[in-house]
Parts: sequence; structure tokens; C-alpha cells
Amino acid sequence: MADMDGASLRRAREEAGLSLAGMARRAGYSRSHLGNVETGAKRVTTDVVLAYERVLGDVLDRRGVLTGLAAGLIGPGAASELIRHGFTSALDGRGSPDDWERQVAGYGHDYMVLGASELQAKLAGDLVVLQQHVESPHLWGLAARAMTVYGKTTKEPAEAISWYALAGKAADRSGDESVQVWTRGRAALALAYEGAALNVASQLAEHALQLSDKPSLGRLNALLGQAHVQGLRGQRKEAQSSLDTARRVFDQCGSEEQISDFAIPEWRMATISSLLLSRVGAEAQAVKAQETADTTRPATLPRFATHIELHRGLMLARTGDRTGGATYARAALAKLPAEKHSQSLRLMLTEIERTGS
Repeated sequence: MADMDGASLRRAREEAGLSLAGMARRAGYSRSHLGNVETGAKRVTTDVVLAYERVLGDVLDRRGVLTGLAAGLIGPGAASELIRHGFTSALDGRGSPDDWERQVAGYGHDYMVLGASELQAKLAGDLVVLQQHVESPHLWGLAARAMTVYGKTTKEPAEAISWYALAGKAADRSGDESVQVWTRGRAALALAYEGAALNVASQLAEHALQLSDKPSLGRLNALLGQAHVQGLRGQRKEAQSSLDTARRVFDQCGSEEQISDFAIPEWRMATISSLLLSRVGAEAQAVKAQETADTTRPATLPRFATHIELHRGLMLARTGDRTGGATYARAALAKLPAEKHSQSLRLMLTEIERTGS
């Protein structure tokens, strides 16, 4: 639904039997605004699409729209390979909950060490197979985690947001509160770290924090995402407060040293904090976080070493040396093999280049 035009939104609403006024009340927008969007007088934004998905989700799910969305986002060029993969896996009999548990855990590790394009190709095939097996709450929870990781391999924030919305629905279907919180918290942090779709990131973080106040990795992700949103909006005091709260949660439930997107060990907490502190101009704290990241990060993760180098470039740019900061960042990114690049690094470089402009 991320690429829908206004007429498509209107058809989806009418098929669900919901009036424009009813949609406006449930979605939190004025009737006139949604009317203008549906008629094409105003541009369809991601926030509006997500509002329609939230309100109409159950009806659309029953009609198979989610399956169609997943296939469309994977891309027609890969259709032949995905069909082959799906039938091969079905014939091999793969699909037990334990098998999928191991597979999804493996993707958490792969996210940290593989390039986005390589991981996306692997994940896409398994998502095609997994959607045929989601008959239990547990498998819905695994699907939610896999779709969240998939969203982070995409090249455009709008496409990622569509996957995060899909993952949220799968998490809700699982009925597992920890998965619901983690899915939304992780999506919020992914968007906010990249400086993308801050309104959506803020909504996701808020939703995650409202779902549960228990210390968890999902809540930690949400608090860190919230802190980055606040930092990018110039709310330095609020960002520092959210980071302090996140540190307390980290002290309670931070991960042991492991390499997985489903974990936040010390080096990763320091990396996420480093960018936030660089963004808000807390230089001394940022340098300390960078040193911690560099001394605790596994040597097998060069992409995350490049993250820290770009944070240093951002600090240079923010202190007035925009040219020097951008040059430093470009040189750091050039040292990383192209297949290891990610959307986060690309957007971070753009942020550095625009700092002070």
C-alpha cells in the first residue's frame, strides 16, 4: 500500500464499508484532508497510508492484500527464483517451528555481517515460503521479526515503512507482547537512526512504549528511537533524558556479547549513542561512546566501524568544518567494500553533507 494513490485508498475504504467521516475519526485526520487525498488534490503521504492500513488492516488481511503487498515489494524480477525456491522448500518439507526459529535467528546474525542486497535476496525467498506456514501465533511472531529485518535491507524509507507496518500486523497476530514491542521499537530506531520519516518513527516508538513498560530489548530500541527523533528535532534536553532512560533499561536487559540484530550488547549501545550525541553536539560524550564502540566491537564487523567514522565526520561538520567532515566521511565509506554498504550509511553521509547548509 506504500505506493497507493488517493483513488486506491478510497477503494480500500469503500470495500471495507467505511465512510469517509468514519475513516477520519478512526485515523485521526480531518474529513476534508482525507477527502482531498482521496481525490488527488493533496499528495498521499506515508503517514496517511499507515493510518489507512491501521484502520483497515483486518479487512484487508482477510482478502489477501498483505500477501500481494509482500510479493510486490520483493519485485517482479525475482519472481521466477522465488517460485522455484518456494516449491523446492515445500517439497523438502521445511517448515517446522524449530526450523523457522533457527532460520530467523540466523537472519539476525546475517544482518550484521552481510551486505543489504545479499541478505535481501536470501530473506525474500524464505518470506515467500514462511507466509505459507503462518498458522500459529509463534510463527506469526517469527514472521514479524523476519519482515522487520527485511525492511531494513530496502533502499527507500517508504518501502521500509511498508514492511514495518506489515511486521507490526504480524506481531499483533502473534499475540506476543514482547514481539509487538520489539517489532515497533526496532522499526522506530531504524528510521530515526537514518533520520528518515521522523513522524512515523515517533509514532512507532510511542506505540511500543505504550504497549508495555517492562524492561526489554524492544523497549530499549523504542527509547533509543525516540531519543534520535528528539535530537533531530532540536530537542536536546528531551533527547538526553530519553537516552538516560534507555541506559537504565540497557543496564537491566542489555545483551551478552553476541552478533545479531536481535541483540544490543555494549558495543552496539555505544554506536547508537555515538550518533545521537554527535547529532546534538555533546562532543565529549560522543567521543567516549566512540571509544567504547571501537574497543568492544567484534573485529568481524567493518560496517559498524564505518558507522563510527561517519559519526566523527558528522561531528566535524557540526563544529563548522562542513567540507572537512564530508571529506572525512566519504573517505571512510570508500574504504568499506561496496557490497557492505547499507541504507543507513548512505543516509548518514547525506546528513553530513547537508549539515550547516
